[in-house]
Amino acid sequence: MSSQSRRKFLQTTAFAALSPAMFNHPAEIRIEDLSFSYEEFRYRAPYKFGGVPVDRATILNVTVVVKNRRGKTAKGFGSMPLGNVWSFPSREMSYDTTLGAMKALAERIAKLTRAYQEFGHPLDMNLALEPQYLKAATVVSSDLNLSTPIPKLCTLVTASAFDAAIHDAFGKLHNRSSYQTGGRDLMTHDLAHYLDQNFKGEYLDRYILRQPKPRIAMFHSVGGADAVLPTELKERLNDGLPETLAEWIKFNGLTHIKIKLQGEDLQWDIERTVNIDRVAGETRPNIDWKYCVDFNERCPNVEYVLEYLRKVKEKTPLGFNRILYLEQPTARDLKALTKDGRRNLMHEAAKLRPVVIDESLTDLESLLLARDMGYTGVALKACKGQSQAMLMAAAAQKYKMFLCVQDLTCPGASLIHSAGIAAHVPGVSGIEANSRQYMPAANKPWETRFPGIFKVTDGTLGTSVLKQMGLSAVA
Repeated sequence: MSSQSRRKFLQTTAFAALSPAMFNHPAEIRIEDLSFSYEEFRYRAPYKFGGVPVDRATILNVTVVVKNRRGKTAKGFGSMPLGNVWSFPSREMSYDTTLGAMKALAERIAKLTRAYQEFGHPLDMNLALEPQYLKAATVVSSDLNLSTPIPKLCTLVTASAFDAAIHDAFGKLHNRSSYQTGGRDLMTHDLAHYLDQNFKGEYLDRYILRQPKPRIAMFHSVGGADAVLPTELKERLNDGLPETLAEWIKFNGLTHIKIKLQGEDLQWDIERTVNIDRVAGETRPNIDWKYCVDFNERCPNVEYVLEYLRKVKEKTPLGFNRILYLEQPTARDLKALTKDGRRNLMHEAAKLRPVVIDESLTDLESLLLARDMGYTGVALKACKGQSQAMLMAAAAQKYKMFLCVQDLTCPGASLIHSAGIAAHVPGVSGIEANSRQYMPAANKPWETRFPGIFKVTDGTLGTSVLKQMGLSAVA
C-alpha cells in the first residue's frame, strides 16, 4: 500500500470511528418475518386499582425473525398483557371496546413492523416505527369512531411485545443477553441520537449491568378489594393459595408491600395503610418492612398527599417510616395540570418521600416535565417497551432519580422480561410482581424453568438465572 493510500485509509478509519452513524454497522438487523397471537386468562380474584376491578387479561404474543447484513437469522419472542383498563381508561367506553381498539391497533402495528425493511439496532427501529404506530392509533380511533382517541400510553403498551421480540432476536443473533447489546460495538448511534445532547458520546452499556443482580426485592400488591383482615373476606376461594395479607406474608416470606389506595377517600386511605402496617408488623415483627403507596393518579392535589402522610405518621410513626416511595399521586396529563396556574407540584411531598412518575411517563419530555413539577423518581415498565425502559433507565440515572420497576400483572414471559429490566438496571429499589396473586394459571408453565421467579419464598425474585441469550424468556 502506498503512503498516500495508507494515509487515506487511516483518515477514513478515523472518521468512521468518530462518526459510526455515517456507515452501515455490521451488527444491524432487519425484519424478515413476524407473527402474533393472543391468550386469554381469567383472574383468580379481581384486582382493584384506580377505582376499577379487573378480572381478566388478554396476552399478546409476538414472534419475529430478523436477519443481519451477512444473512444470519434469529428468532425473537415478546409477550405482554394488553392492559386496557390501565393504559386506556374510559368511563364512556366498555372494556370490550377499548380492548378491541388495542387489538385493531396491534394488527396495524404488525403490518407496519413487517413492512419496515431498513437495517438498524432495535433502538433505531423503535425510533423510526413509533411515530408510525402513533399515526396508526389515530387512524384506528377514527375508523372505530372512539369517543376518546387511543392515548400514547396505550399505543406503547400495544407495541411493547413487538419491541421486546426485536430486542430478543437481536440478542440471540449476537449470542448475547439483550442487556449486553448496548455498547458502541453493536449500537449504530450514541444515546444523544435517542435522548438529547446531554448524552453525547454515551452508550447504554454505561447505564445497564452486563450481568443480572442475583436477587430483587418483590413488592406484593394489596389491591383495593383484597382482604387485609380475615373479616374482610366475603367468601373463601379455597384454591390452595393465600387469601388474606397475613397468609400471603407467610406464604412468600414477604418484606415489601405495594398499597393500592383510592386517592379520593382520605379516611379510607389512612385506615387502609394503618391496617396493612399492623398486619405486616404482627405477622413478621422483625422485618424491616418497606411500602410503596400507589394512588393511581386519583388524588385531587398534592395537599391530599401531604395530609395523608401527616395522618399516617400521627397514627403509626413506624408505618410512616416504612413508606419507601409514593407513586403517581395525581392525574397523568401533566401538561394539562400546568395550565391556568393549576400546577400539582410535588416538591413538598418529595421532601418527605420520593415521588415516582408512572402513567405520565411516555418519553424524555414527560420525564423532564415531571422533574420540573417535583417528581423525583421513575417507574420503569416492560409494558412501555424495552427500548423506552432502557432509555428512561439511562435518563433517570443521569438525573439521579429514584428507580423502581412496576407491573401490569405480567405473567410468564412478560414477567421474565420485567424481572430482566429490574435485574440489569442499577439502583432499582424493587419490582412489583402480582401475576402470582391474580393470574397463577398463566405462570404454571414457567415455574419449573424459573423457580426463583415464579415460586417466591423469601420475598425476593431470584434473577441470577436471567443470563440466557436475548431477554431470557426462551420460547
